[in-house]
Amino acid sequence: MISPYVKVQHEDFELQTEIDRLTDGRSDIGAVVTFSGLCRDEGGTLGALELEHYPGMAEAEIGRIAGLAIERFSLLGLTAIHRYGKISPGENIVLVIAASSHRQAAFDGANFVMDYLKTSAPFWKKEHGKDGAEGGWISAKDADDAARAKWAGQK
Repeated sequence: MISPYVKVQHEDFELQTEIDRLTDGRSDIGAVVTFSGLCRDEGGTLGALELEHYPGMAEAEIGRIAGLAIERFSLLGLTAIHRYGKISPGENIVLVIAASSHRQAAFDGANFVMDYLKTSAPFWKKEHGKDGAEGGWISAKDADDAARAKWAGQK
C-alpha cells in the first residue's frame, strides 16, 4: 500500500512544492486535486486563529484517515499537511493533495480526507479578535458531522 505524506507543522507550506514532491517522476498519475484551507477574517473581526493539537496523536489520526482514503479510492498518492499556532486571516491552515489515475477518485479522496479531518483529528481552535479580545474555543459544527456521515453508506 502507498504511504501518505503527513505533517503537522507550525511553518507555512508552499502548494507547488508539495505537488511537485508528490508527483515527481510519476507517469501513472492522471489527476491531482488540491484543497487548501485558509484562515477567514470572519467579516473583518478576526485577528488570528489559534490552533492547538495533540502531538503524535494528531499525526497518527491524519495518517489513519489518509490511509483509509488511499485504500478506498485507489489513490496513487496523498499529502496532508495541517498547521498549528497562531494563523492570521488569509494564511494557510491545511493542505490536502490527492493523486490518482482519474479525476473522480482524486476529488473524492481529497473530499473524504477533509470531511474526516474536520471531525476526527485532535485539533482545537480559538479565535483572537482584531481588537485584541481573546475569544473562546470553537465548538465542532453539526454540518461537519453531516459531511462525514455521508461517507458511511458509500463505497
